[in-house]
Amino acid sequence: MHHPHVHIILPGGGLDKDGEWISCCPRFFLLAKALSKLFHRLFLEGLAKLHKTNKPTFFGNLSSLTGSNTFATTLAPLRKINRMVCAKPPFGDPKAILAYLSRYTRRIAISNHRLVSADADAVTSCWKGYRIKRDDRMNASCLTAAGVLGAAGFE
Repeated sequence: MHHPHVHIILPGGGLDKDGEWISCCPRFFLLAKALSKLFHRLFLEGLAKLHKTNKPTFFGNLSSLTGSNTFATTLAPLRKINRMVCAKPPFGDPKAILAYLSRYTRRIAISNHRLVSADADAVTSCWKGYRIKRDDRMNASCLTAAGVLGAAGFE
């Protein structure tokens, strides 16, 4: 199941005009529904702004997204999707939180040692099936170029 998600660390308070820290109320920090709508809007606006600078490069069957009309048409239905935001207090000290987040930020899906082959159309990499209970747990998967970009969060 494709499950794109973003982890963000937000401070539970802020600095006043004198530079003193003011903590938020212990039982309240953010309204998740309001945060969801705001993040969704700002993300799509930022994506559209980035597209105008020609920063994203599209290849293969995604090359049609280079055109502004096609890109806008593709983004339109995304504006109607409700996004879910889960805002909750930290589950540990800063060290525990960074350890948790590092499992996401330092994970490399296709590192050089896993790369079997790559060309303009597809990438084949090997992966280890840790749930498989036999000696030969190595498998190979082939993704299209568009699939690799989607797996990397660029879809």
